[in-house]
Amino acid sequence: MTTTLEPALSVRQVLSLERVLAGEPEVVAGAGQLDRPVRWVHVAEAPDVGVMLSGGEMVLTTGVLLAGDDSAQAEYIQSLYRAEAAAVVLGLGRAFPTPPDAMRRAAERCGLPLVVLHRPFPFAELTEEVQSRLVRRKFAAVSLSEAVRTALTGLITAGAPLQRLLDEVAQHSGCPVVVTNLAHRVLATAGERSAVDDVLRDWERIARQAGGREGDGWIRAELGGRGERWGQLVLCGYRGDIAGGRLLADRAAEALVLHRMLGAAPTWEEQSAQSLLTDLALGVVPARQLLPRARAAGLPVNRRTFVPLVVRDRDAGELERTLRLLGLPGLVAELADGITAVLLSLPRDQDADALTAHFAARLGPAVVASAGPRGGWEDVPAGLREARHVADAVDGAGDALDLPGVVRLRDVHLRGLVRLLRDDPHVQAFAERELDGLLCDGDDDLLAVLRTYLATGRNKSRTAQLHHVSRPALYRRLEAIQARLGVDLDDFEQAASMHIALLAHDAQQR
Repeated sequence: MTTTLEPALSVRQVLSLERVLAGEPEVVAGAGQLDRPVRWVHVAEAPDVGVMLSGGEMVLTTGVLLAGDDSAQAEYIQSLYRAEAAAVVLGLGRAFPTPPDAMRRAAERCGLPLVVLHRPFPFAELTEEVQSRLVRRKFAAVSLSEAVRTALTGLITAGAPLQRLLDEVAQHSGCPVVVTNLAHRVLATAGERSAVDDVLRDWERIARQAGGREGDGWIRAELGGRGERWGQLVLCGYRGDIAGGRLLADRAAEALVLHRMLGAAPTWEEQSAQSLLTDLALGVVPARQLLPRARAAGLPVNRRTFVPLVVRDRDAGELERTLRLLGLPGLVAELADGITAVLLSLPRDQDADALTAHFAARLGPAVVASAGPRGGWEDVPAGLREARHVADAVDGAGDALDLPGVVRLRDVHLRGLVRLLRDDPHVQAFAERELDGLLCDGDDDLLAVLRTYLATGRNKSRTAQLHHVSRPALYRRLEAIQARLGVDLDDFEQAASMHIALLAHDAQQR
């Protein structure tokens, strides 16, 4: 749950307090500046009170020492403006029966809110009310700081990865969190996916525009240690109190620096490489914008041939070890459960197909889907999507298909086309209609026999072998299938229709 602090009390909010309303406040100047934050409330009658302020104060006065001197009144307002006071509240009656024109004109020129109270009002009540609220806020800020520190320290102690720490920071901040290097390149992100995507989509322009200043909730904290600065943590669009946001960012930065110094595995660079490959596969950020991140991750990109792969049911760590064992430069990232992407970067004078086949052979029995070599970085995202499509197309085919060690688009044929069309309502209706006789009874055994029989080209011997049944037993099952579906599987067109329906059904289930 988000634990951001509410925005600081503004001049407008102070004037809406019940105790202040009893004094019948009227804004006579600077009405456009009422959203200024109030850091403190200060009662002062001295004409030179500005020298005692540090900014953000709401000054309360009766003006008793300013009566009858227009220049002193104007200088009083100007001194408060120079001291960056939030507002000045003038109690009418004792020195001024009506709002003084000199003060009003000076405040309007400066843009300093000038408020008069038409009824006698004990300033002590206002200071007590506002100060108590501000103290409560400071206590809440300290509590937030300690809660964040405790949570992040616990995660570091437990050996959590960088992403888990950033997720915790994003949960507390309620906004996207970005970690960059000194060149403003993104190393890691956290937060609601759609909000993070909005930030990353135009990151370079946003980073340049925001620069080093804080505004619109963009809060930055430097990352570094041992006299070296190496990055930045950014809260993007923090909606709470800016002071609370800075405190949160500072606590998060302290934890990230400690995390890096402890050398938790995987390293930030490894996690950055994984993030890069995921972004490439999803196509969230244009490939050209990801090229600097690829270089930072240690992937050779100049005059290279790229081979996008998707491997099923192999641990990412195993794939990384295989790459190192073969001396193949590449990135590895888990895209989903059981689906891992690999991007090989090979010199152009080497045989990419042979090296890919060698990599697949070292993995043993595994589905290694490839989009084939890509000569340009811009072609990598489409290649990753194609490899993912090929891997999905052969998912569940098992031994029913005679597949090569490295599977490409040309190897999946009709299965690949049906996989692309699986979400079409007409295709879904077709599959349900053709297979209704088996689906309505939920007979998975007969459905599996039909699937194998058609996938093997209606090879009865191979089907019986794969299902560990005798040929007579298989014949009985095929007869039952034909009776329930009302088809003749010896008829090529009817068998083809069943095959397409099964491919569509299986694609929809996955």
